[in-house]
Amino acid sequence: MEHHSNEPQVVVIPPDKEKIAHLWKVAGIMLVVTIFEFIVAFSMHSGVMKTSIFVGMTIIKAFYIVGEFMHLRHEVKALIWSIMVPIIFIVWMLIALVYEGTKMADINFLSF
Repeated sequence: MEHHSNEPQVVVIPPDKEKIAHLWKVAGIMLVVTIFEFIVAFSMHSGVMKTSIFVGMTIIKAFYIVGEFMHLRHEVKALIWSIMVPIIFIVWMLIALVYEGTKMADINFLSF
């Protein structure tokens, strides 16, 4: 009497060292950007410049996350642009709102 197992066979694929090295490179770039963000956070006073640097660094990190870890970097250009164009407008809107908000803070509302 033969015993046939219905368990799936496990095949071990050797690791792709090139892909692993590329992921470490992307993680290193994101680490450098994060360290730069911490330096800016603790060395600059609040203001439009500090906020602009944070927004820029966030876009760089988002590009690497979306491109590498969500595998969209090698997709069709139209897909990439359909994601990046709205992000550019949202960043422009955030910068405009921060700028206008700092100007509104300068107005003395009690003088009216």
